[in-house]
Amino acid sequence: MKEGQSLWTKEEAVLAINLYCKIPFGQMHSRNKDVIELSTLINRSPSAIARKLGNFASLDPKLRERGIKGLENISKLDTQVWHEYMQNWDEEFIEGEKLLAKKKQTTIEQLNNVDLENLKDVEGKERERLVKVRVNQSLFRKIVLTNFNNQCCITGIDVPELIVASHILPWSADAGNRLNPKNGLALNTLHDRAFDCGLITVTEDLKIKVSPKLYKGKDVESIQQNFIAYDGKALIEPKKFSPDVAFLRVHNQRFKS
Repeated sequence: MKEGQSLWTKEEAVLAINLYCKIPFGQMHSRNKDVIELSTLINRSPSAIARKLGNFASLDPKLRERGIKGLENISKLDTQVWHEYMQNWDEEFIEGEKLLAKKKQTTIEQLNNVDLENLKDVEGKERERLVKVRVNQSLFRKIVLTNFNNQCCITGIDVPELIVASHILPWSADAGNRLNPKNGLALNTLHDRAFDCGLITVTEDLKIKVSPKLYKGKDVESIQQNFIAYDGKALIEPKKFSPDVAFLRVHNQRFKS
């Protein structure tokens, strides 16, 4: 460690990995406004934040698969925080958001622009539950869309208003993976609905598979263009977190053959 530098704390590392999950690899540099903002919050230079993000990148298997090595001077703390996040996404990411909100002197709801206007008359545990659901949904959308570069991973549509962060394992089926980006696909609203209904799925080698039920309408131009044309094609590659094969296997069982 260079003279004048201080060791990173666990809290600082958690805030850094929280940011790592929210921004694309190509934007993890010292000029990024989010990097600059975090540097101000924890009193470290933007370059130091960018280097820490590079440390986490070196632990990311998806980036290594793409031939991106990240930085090599990772610490035991970096490795510890990385594995804690990867093994317990839902709890760790929420804790990171709470810590960030505290640093910004705001609430986790305000931090994620969660509209609570229509919850005025809801009280107690039910209100707490609904607030948590909305925060989780906002966070999941943020990390999934970032993972697919803000575009539908089937069609490439890049209009945010038309894109949904779709769970591979349904929200209600696996409470432990609601925030896990490996459980998410960025899909336009039409393909999100078809995926949810089992009319399309994604195979273990990340290929799109279209149900024979849709082939019955192959003479309909919109079905041909929106579904059959993509059958067997590769999913647009995620930037960081690959869909979990175990999750895809479960969804494949819901596929309407």
